[in-house]
Amino acid sequence: MDVVVLGAGAAGLMCAAEAGRRGRRVLLVEHNAQVGRKILISGGGRCNFTNRHTTAENFLSRNPHFAKSALARFGPADFVAMVERHGIRYHEKTLGQLFCDGTAAEIAQMLEAECAAGKVRIQTGCAVAAVRRNPHGHFEVETSRGTVTCHSLVVATGGLSIPKVGATPFGYTVARQFGVRLVECLPALVPLTFNAADRARFAELAGVSADAVATAGGRAFREKLLFTHRGLSGPAILQASSYWRSGQCVEIDLLPGVDLARELTQARTTGVKSEVRTLLSRHLVKRLADRWCEVHGVTKPTAVMGDREIAALAEGLQAWKVVPAGTEGYEKAEVTSGGVDTDDLASKTMECRRVPGLYFIGEVVDVTGQLGGFNFQWAWASGVAAGQSA
Repeated sequence: MDVVVLGAGAAGLMCAAEAGRRGRRVLLVEHNAQVGRKILISGGGRCNFTNRHTTAENFLSRNPHFAKSALARFGPADFVAMVERHGIRYHEKTLGQLFCDGTAAEIAQMLEAECAAGKVRIQTGCAVAAVRRNPHGHFEVETSRGTVTCHSLVVATGGLSIPKVGATPFGYTVARQFGVRLVECLPALVPLTFNAADRARFAELAGVSADAVATAGGRAFREKLLFTHRGLSGPAILQASSYWRSGQCVEIDLLPGVDLARELTQARTTGVKSEVRTLLSRHLVKRLADRWCEVHGVTKPTAVMGDREIAALAEGLQAWKVVPAGTEGYEKAEVTSGGVDTDDLASKTMECRRVPGLYFIGEVVDVTGQLGGFNFQWAWASGVAAGQSA
């Protein structure tokens, strides 16, 4: 074989198809019984396959510039052109997110068709036991169906997130074997858990959502926040989680765009003896407004609140500092942050600088997209980059 690709997820399928298109003899190996498992469950089954507004700023990496090359050479418009060529109908949701009108299976089937056009040989249900390099500089891949020798080996085995669909640390094992450095791996785009005190205060709000701004690690995201039995979730929290580190706080504005201090002051000026929770219910779900007042002992009507009390209430709601106990872990994480150190890869080809012929692509690499189709776009772009070189 010219090329063996390990992992038939988004990046692996794209890479295999691109290499096959160049006339390379390609074997795509997948330990699951079917390809594209993560594609099939993504976007609520409709696959948020890219984002029109993709830039390198939408990715977290130790080297923030690394993703630029691949993204510039295969962007959202290129993938959309492929989708349209295959007659897949799609629609745009908020913030440039593109979803299938039908099901995510259409994207997986499209990529399988692209692989078939490039005469890619796909082996599913095929486990890889070991990888070696022989004295001739070729790679030997020992699988449950025999040993295959190849000139180029592409590792597209993904990260540690969502183990129920077959996530394993195999890609990191291969990296260590060949002396490729790793950046610490952590769950990303993941719900955060409350500490014991906050859980006692807010667990009963499970199911309540609010428009919010969540800030962590210097990055702020305005989207929906969701209270859960264990902590906080929703797009705003998932986004912030990628930038949060243990022991740090997440600052939350539960009333973005609202000048609460001014509203409370005006209510006091009118002299009407309305309760604070009544005013808060104009902006928040009643359950949340009521619970917030109970937790913070807010019992006075607005007419008798002092300036300091108004300021404290406004700050508490609009600069709520939460120190999470942790995250929900890889079981609930959409992606893995960290991975193969980009300093050891060529940004144009994804090839290891010190191990010619060895490539790493997709989630296994230290490039983590924000929520909204960016991680799929990285999979497509990095897959094409390697497929054009391997």
